[in-house]
Amino acid sequence: MRRLIVLVHRYVGLAMTIFLVIAGLTGSLLVWFEEIDATINPDWLKVEAPTTGSRRLDPLTLRGIVLERYPGASIHYLSLNTPADRAAVFWLQPGEGPPPADDTVFVNPYSGEILGSRHYGDVSQGLHNLAPFIYELHRSLALGKLGTLLLGIVALLWTIDCFAGAWLTLPAAARRPETRGGRAWLQRWWPAWKLRWSAGNYKRNYDLHRAGGLWPWALLFVFAWSSVAFNLPEVYVPVMDALFERQPEPRKLAPRLPQAQKQPGMTWPEALAHARQLMAEESRQQGFSIHEESSLRYDPRSAVFHYRVRSDLDVNEKRGNTTIVFAANDGRRLGNYLPTGRASGDTVTTWLLTLHLAHLWGFPYRIVVTLAGLLTALLAITGVYIWWKKRRARRRGRY
Repeated sequence: MRRLIVLVHRYVGLAMTIFLVIAGLTGSLLVWFEEIDATINPDWLKVEAPTTGSRRLDPLTLRGIVLERYPGASIHYLSLNTPADRAAVFWLQPGEGPPPADDTVFVNPYSGEILGSRHYGDVSQGLHNLAPFIYELHRSLALGKLGTLLLGIVALLWTIDCFAGAWLTLPAAARRPETRGGRAWLQRWWPAWKLRWSAGNYKRNYDLHRAGGLWPWALLFVFAWSSVAFNLPEVYVPVMDALFERQPEPRKLAPRLPQAQKQPGMTWPEALAHARQLMAEESRQQGFSIHEESSLRYDPRSAVFHYRVRSDLDVNEKRGNTTIVFAANDGRRLGNYLPTGRASGDTVTTWLLTLHLAHLWGFPYRIVVTLAGLLTALLAITGVYIWWKKRRARRRGRY
């Protein structure tokens, strides 16, 4: 049994090496995505109020300004909680005309001035797209759907390998009676948690690989399984459905239309006012408090609006996922989604994804996630080093 698990750990680890190095390093950078992007693109992303007490223009007004500038485009997503010192960002979708060359537009929220635009993740546009390109590398190796699937498979293998690697650190069965029992077993396991800094290169790398995987094991498992949630929902959803109670996903509350409805029947101001009314009623019925609005999104595939707020049911400190879904033509309430408290599976998922994104516990946890990303890359590299040293030793012994 142990030999089989050794083989699984060895060759699965080798197969994942380059992917885990990329994911770990890019993930460490993405913890600071907004800071990196704003440093590279200060003229696009950083704004100042012209006078003390100046008020930002309404997001719907800014949306109208962008559509006037890009008449052939559509905007299906409206952010409602942009920080006071940041530009408003709009994502363009193909409309009646040809697709726009750029899909991301930055607007001064105080004046309505268009500050800049880019095609998200296109590094041929230069440093403006460095941060988005890092994100695309992390999410899909910048290979689109194929890369997303590939990293999803890697994440599933990583999840399995988390258990294989931990199992291999456990001590062998005791042969003498005095070394049996819980306390003695823990004493025999304790060396696996130690680092022999004064030992040679091989032992030091071996300990880094073994102890480096044990101490943060729970967090590494969170990153592995949440990566499956992001990239391979075809596996994640059935597993979680089998283990936990879960709510219907917001996107499944309305059936797909035979043909997409490009524009909603309600105007956007009508939809936002109606969404606020529905959410206020929802909060009274469900007993939660609303902290701030998050977004309003139109889905042309189902002709529905998704309105999200950040409530006391949300774990995420940056954006909310408390959702109400309603028909875009007549305003019928179709359902809601509560991130925690209603269904155990959704509560677990909310925590997993928020921990992965480092959107809670502030600066200290962002440092922890940064180090965890670097450690992920280090574990992959030390694993290759251990395999290479053992392989060379076996070859020397053979000849």
